[in-house]
Amino acid sequence: MIIRNMGCFDLVSIFFIYLFSLSNLLITIHYTSAQPTYVYHFCLGNNYTANSTFQTNLNQLVTSLYSASTSFIRYGYYETTAGEYPDSVYGSLQCRGDITLEACQSCVKLASEDINISERCPNSKQAIVWYDSCMLRYSNQNYFNIMQENPGVYLVNVNNVTDPDQFYPILGDLMNDLVEKTTSGLSTKFASGSRSVTNQTELYGYVQCTEDISLTNCSRCLMGVISDIPLCCDGKRGGRVIRPSCNLRYEMYPFLRYVNTPSPPLLSFPAPRLSPPPLAALPPLILPPPLVSPPSSTNTTTANSNKENAYVLAISIAIPSVIALLSAIAFCFCCIRRKKTKTKKLDYFDDGIQNTESLQINFSTVSAATDNFSEANKLGEGGFGSVYKGTFSSSQEIAVKRLSKNSGQGEQEFKNEVTLVAKLQHRNLVKLVGFSLAGEEKLLIYEFMPNASLDQFLFDPIKRIQLDWERRYRIIGGVARGLVYLHEESRLKIIHRDLKASNILLDKDMNPKIADFGMARLFLLEQTQASTNRIVGTHGYMAPEYIMFGEFSVKSDVFSFGVLVLEILRGQRNSSFHRSDIARDLLSYAWKHWNNGSAIEILDPNLKDTCTRSEVMRCIHVGLLCVQENVADRPTMPTVVQMLNSYSATDPALPLAPAFFAGSTMRIEPNPTLGYSEEQGSSNNESISEAATRSVNEVTITELDPR
Repeated sequence: MIIRNMGCFDLVSIFFIYLFSLSNLLITIHYTSAQPTYVYHFCLGNNYTANSTFQTNLNQLVTSLYSASTSFIRYGYYETTAGEYPDSVYGSLQCRGDITLEACQSCVKLASEDINISERCPNSKQAIVWYDSCMLRYSNQNYFNIMQENPGVYLVNVNNVTDPDQFYPILGDLMNDLVEKTTSGLSTKFASGSRSVTNQTELYGYVQCTEDISLTNCSRCLMGVISDIPLCCDGKRGGRVIRPSCNLRYEMYPFLRYVNTPSPPLLSFPAPRLSPPPLAALPPLILPPPLVSPPSSTNTTTANSNKENAYVLAISIAIPSVIALLSAIAFCFCCIRRKKTKTKKLDYFDDGIQNTESLQINFSTVSAATDNFSEANKLGEGGFGSVYKGTFSSSQEIAVKRLSKNSGQGEQEFKNEVTLVAKLQHRNLVKLVGFSLAGEEKLLIYEFMPNASLDQFLFDPIKRIQLDWERRYRIIGGVARGLVYLHEESRLKIIHRDLKASNILLDKDMNPKIADFGMARLFLLEQTQASTNRIVGTHGYMAPEYIMFGEFSVKSDVFSFGVLVLEILRGQRNSSFHRSDIARDLLSYAWKHWNNGSAIEILDPNLKDTCTRSEVMRCIHVGLLCVQENVADRPTMPTVVQMLNSYSATDPALPLAPAFFAGSTMRIEPNPTLGYSEEQGSSNNESISEAATRSVNEVTITELDPR
């Protein structure tokens, strides 16, 4: 009687509820019966003595880890210690985020037996063992709350995808979404999902960090293993990259629920102990890496287990499929005469950019690190605010840019740097550690550069001596490679728009890192040029077409790079010749010597006896080509890098008179429709006196309002 009074949709709902419940029950039966599969292990550190205090503490710790897995574990993670220094042992376990408590217990039990004294790592003071659904590790050193990228392992599906151009954007879309969910702070540091590749195939994946590390470090760890994909899994249907603090996986089959189904052929090998390569090496929009369960043991027990699992799996698929078919028939019968309604198509927008919220750091933490922004920790001051040195409790040194509350441009610069720099990873780009927002306070936290900025060495008569030719040549090459990454190799295409000596920071080894992306603009990958009514940049470094018409492109950065190269060669600012009888600027000075066959004379006199003449001439040639008046005559940055390394078989073009030269056809009369606002330039490590005494070459033009 009740059924007769129900509508067709109610009946269909009952069918689907029954279907869902039954399929979940069968999957749970199969899932909990699956046996954890060994993946890889590392034995590290020194050996301990048998029957020592350390061994006793280790046994106690492993027992404690297993006992914890049978009780409450927060998000599948547990850590503990045993014993006292110097024989203390630190240990932790982490289960995969999708498994049940029973499955976690089963995996930890096997891992704790496996990692113990008589099995994988006898007598090792440090060890890590990975299974498909858990990780267990111990160490004689405290590693809790510390993001660790080494050691690692790759596992690769040996089968290739049929259409990489179609596959990689889909993989990138899936993994971008998973990383964002993982680092959002709204749930555990685990996320899984899928995307349709074709009508018949589905791509599955997950990402996970250990629960002890911060969201910021989780994001950094995931981005690191992401960049390992080209090293191990390029063009493969599945793969996995595992690190102590995070791991990621993708497959063309639903491996999460059916972990013990036969896996495709795969290879496994340790990951190199290197810093993660830059994202530039990645295929377009790809985010995380691969995982494939290694081949299971061929013993009788495993074979029987696989047969039982396959039987349960077959039932769990067949019965729900029949019910789904019946439900579909019932639904069609009820709805066949109903009017078709239009459904609104949803537009999904995914810019492939990592969630920046994961980089947010408490203001109080940064304040404590800088001793409440004390004057003693102040590194410099620019138009957008002050820069302070700080040290986190972990001993990590940082440089904190505290944006001025009264700076109208501060908010736009802040947004640019957070949304752009956080997505870029290259050895010649400064690394953004995080940011902080508290009321009107806006802080940008960078890695600390002990040698400040290039201008503080280059334009100082005493410090300039420390920049020998080898270092200057290395700085020129490093900046060039950083620009190549920004223009062509990163997932984003970025025009810096304010490249200058004060925006090149130097690490402890005097390696250059491009900084200050507050004025940068993001281009579409196929975009070649843009224009603006708000001119930003620094006089003396800006290209003529930009000053006159507001037009900018990658060639605008090339022009700035050319000015910078000539400044590095000479050891003087572009504007240092202003009102002199020698030349109106450095560009004109360099051109006159080049045209007269005495180009070597533009080199800093301190270097003439120690330089490599061929390298100097190569750099002068490159610098003059980069500052050509016509955009088309300037080389691209990849061409610049090639020229700096060696001349090709075809000699590069000879430069013409540079822009702004007295004989130039272009007159610099800024378009009156363009908006200008002159303000002191900003540099991460610029001193107050330098900011106050800056010449016209260092006058920065900034936007009047946000874009």
